Amino acid sequence: VISTASSLGDAATELYRHVFARAGAAKVTGLRPETREEANDPKTFEALKDVTGIFMTGGNQLRLSSVIGGTKLGAAILDAHGRGAVVAGTSAGASAVATHMMAFGSSGATPKYRMANVSVGLGLLVNVVVDQHFEQRTRLGRLLAVVAQSPSLIGLGLDEDTAAIIDANDVLEVIGRGSVTIVDGTDVITDAFQTTGHKPMMVSNARLHSLPAGYRFDLRARRVLPLLVAKNEHIVRLAQGRVKKMVRRLEDRKASE
Repeated sequence: VISTASSLGDAATELYRHVFARAGAAKVTGLRPETREEANDPKTFEALKDVTGIFMTGGNQLRLSSVIGGTKLGAAILDAHGRGAVVAGTSAGASAVATHMMAFGSSGATPKYRMANVSVGLGLLVNVVVDQHFEQRTRLGRLLAVVAQSPSLIGLGLDEDTAAIIDANDVLEVIGRGSVTIVDGTDVITDAFQTTGHKPMMVSNARLHSLPAGYRFDLRARRVLPLLVAKNEHIVRLAQGRVKKMVRRLEDRKASE
C-alpha cells in the first residue's frame, strides 16, 4: 500500500492494510515516501521486489507524480507491473497510473479552455488519461477538453464505487455500482487551438461511451466488446461493506481519543 498521496498519514495505510488482509492477502506492507530522496532509498523501492500487488491510496495525485515519478520507486512500480503484479489505485491513485495524469481542474459538463491541468503520470497505461469521482463531481467537461486538445489519448472517467480492470491485452472490464465513461478523440473536430482564456471549446465528433458493470472495452482497437455476466459483483458488494465498517471503526476510535 503506497499512501504518499493521502494527507491522513498512517491512518490511510492501516485502513487498506485491514481491507486487503480481510480480502485474503497473506502480507500487506505500507510505504509512504514523502520526498524524492526517500523514493530513491533502496529500503523503499526494494520492498516491491517480490510483491504481487500494489495499491495507491487517494489524496493529491500531484504528490504521487512529484515524489515518485522518475525515481527508483517509480521504476520499481513499472517493473512489478511488467512481471505481472496487479497495480491499482483509488481517486488520486487511479489518476496517477497513466502516462498522462489529470493533475487538477474545474468541474462542469461543458469543455472549456484551461479547464484542466495535465502532468506526467507513472506510465502504466500508455496514451490514456484517467479522471475520477467522475459523475459525482461533474467532470465530463474537463475530460472532453483534454481529449480534444490531445486526440491520441483515450479519456477514462471513473464513477465512485466503480473500477476499470485492465488486463494484459488492454481490455477494460467495468465492475461496481456506477459507470466508466470513455472519450475517444480519434475523429474529433475542435477549435481548441483557437480558444483563449476560460471560454467554451467547440468539440464535435468525439466518441462517447458510458459503460456500466459487465461491459468491456478494447483500448487498442477502441471499441466496445460484448456484455459479460458481472461475476465479480458479489465480491465488490462484500468489499464495500467491509470498507465502510472499517472506516466507521477508525472514526469511532479517533473520536474516543
